[in-house]
Amino acid sequence: MSLAEKRPDAHLAQTNRLGADLRALRKSRHMTLQQVADAVDRSVGWLSQIERGLTEPALSDLRRLVALYDVPLSLLFRNEPGPAPETAHVVRRAHRRQLGSQEEGFVEELLSPDLGGAFEVFRSEFAAGASLPEPILRDTEEAGYIVSGQLDMRIAGRWHSLEAGDSFRFRHEPYQWRNPGTVPAVVIWVVAPPIY
Repeated sequence: MSLAEKRPDAHLAQTNRLGADLRALRKSRHMTLQQVADAVDRSVGWLSQIERGLTEPALSDLRRLVALYDVPLSLLFRNEPGPAPETAHVVRRAHRRQLGSQEEGFVEELLSPDLGGAFEVFRSEFAAGASLPEPILRDTEEAGYIVSGQLDMRIAGRWHSLEAGDSFRFRHEPYQWRNPGTVPAVVIWVVAPPIY
């Protein structure tokens, strides 16, 4: 009996999505199967089976993989997927993957259907008074649209005060953010290539 025959369809679909997400993360880091396998002390064959959805990794293996990719474990888990015909193209509000927490002052929801593709789209919510204390520099091009609230962005050493309706873009430049307002700031954020 094959692995597919042993597992219910929903479980098989979840394993396939997990494998595809892990493959997308590896590729976004420009790493080979061999490099990742060596880093997590596993075989290339094992990793290949994980990425193809043929094998389920143990939680300890997932922890090593997300540590290597520098993403939170929660990124790999989501609510139950929407209707099967939609899963590759549509993300319903109730099915978004969420990162961060209100306690941290920053929550992102993945609006893209998966971690593959040339770019990712997020809905980011910045709590009133929250800030990113140190600049971040990523090898990406990023753009955003302020849906509501205020957000100050420091791009390449210069602060910009943004309000609802404003937008921004930068490419491989250090940036920081802070919400000087008294209400959360909501931003639609696009990142290319994908980082999660």
